[in-house]
Amino acid sequence: MGIRRKTRELVLQALYQGEMLKKPALDHFSLLAENFQLNQKVVPLAKNLLAGMSYRSAEIDSAINTHADNWRLDRMSVVDRNIIRIAVYEMIFCDDIPATVSINEALEIAKKFSTDDAGPFINGILDAINKARATR
Repeated sequence: MGIRRKTRELVLQALYQGEMLKKPALDHFSLLAENFQLNQKVVPLAKNLLAGMSYRSAEIDSAINTHADNWRLDRMSVVDRNIIRIAVYEMIFCDDIPATVSINEALEIAKKFSTDDAGPFINGILDAINKARATR
């Protein structure tokens, strides 16, 4: 598994923990990084991804809300919502990552951390965002 995948998975775990604790993920990231055996190359990348996502959270959630037909963010599972957030951040703000890579990574992470039904759900939202961005 590549460094970027490990980074995304760590960010997903930090976002999940943040939602469970009802605190921003960055607030407890250092504690998470210190208490689990992690690839040390992943930690600064994950922290940077979390910081970027935190800074752009309103824009990320707005994009999701616009394209998640009949779904509100608070109705999505915590895992699915945060997998989508990571991919949307990359699609919008990370020019060095092709959107198709972000979508495929999200689907692979969903296979590991979510339910069997998550893939089509996540893919539908991310594909809609990707198509909307392509028509601009």
